[in-house]
Amino acid sequence: MPKVGKKYKQALSQIDQQKAYTLNDGLVLAKKIAFAKFDETMEVTMVLGVDPRKADQMVRGTVVLPNGLGKSKKVCVIASGDKQKEAREAGADEVGGEEMVARIKEGWLDFDAVIATPDMMKVVGTLGKILGPRGLMPNPKTGTVTFDVVKAITETKAGKVEFRVDKTGVIHAPVGKVSFSETKIFENAKVLVDAVLKAKPQTSKGRYVKGVYVGSTMGPGIKIDTTGL
Repeated sequence: MPKVGKKYKQALSQIDQQKAYTLNDGLVLAKKIAFAKFDETMEVTMVLGVDPRKADQMVRGTVVLPNGLGKSKKVCVIASGDKQKEAREAGADEVGGEEMVARIKEGWLDFDAVIATPDMMKVVGTLGKILGPRGLMPNPKTGTVTFDVVKAITETKAGKVEFRVDKTGVIHAPVGKVSFSETKIFENAKVLVDAVLKAKPQTSKGRYVKGVYVGSTMGPGIKIDTTGL
């Protein structure tokens, strides 16, 4: 187990461990006790009562955060013909076709998101082992496999976040930076939480949300009262 530093212990001491905070109060406290020298990311963790091994209980989706994530994502678009021109005009950082796929296979990964047109998925599919583990593989369900490249680029640049339950039934997602105002962090977090609640599978039995925690990159987690969500 990694050694816990003095600053972490100090931050932890400011949290009432017996209490479940409202979403807003928890975020305010997480922002207040953040101690790193860099601008930490504010995160929401949701523990769900689903079995992700069952396809009909997979919880995933995307949501555009109203206040973005504090940085514009570097977007790579793999398309053909006129769609390449559309992508460049819409502000994509890198645009190409099969040569882009070859470049990625050679180890180039200087981007935060990949958008592909459906006609290119045959070649993009060969990148599964490279992009999949990094959460960058284009997928129709998340709107990153589409002929509407303009909309996909605009949403991604605006702060579109993909959420997906992991094999332990947990969702982790960023909701902004510590430097954001309390209001902006709360608005982003509320939109994310609401999207996850809306994505509840019909086959999910029992308690859907088992726990919610908020915190900053380096800070301790703060328990949130799920009854108010």
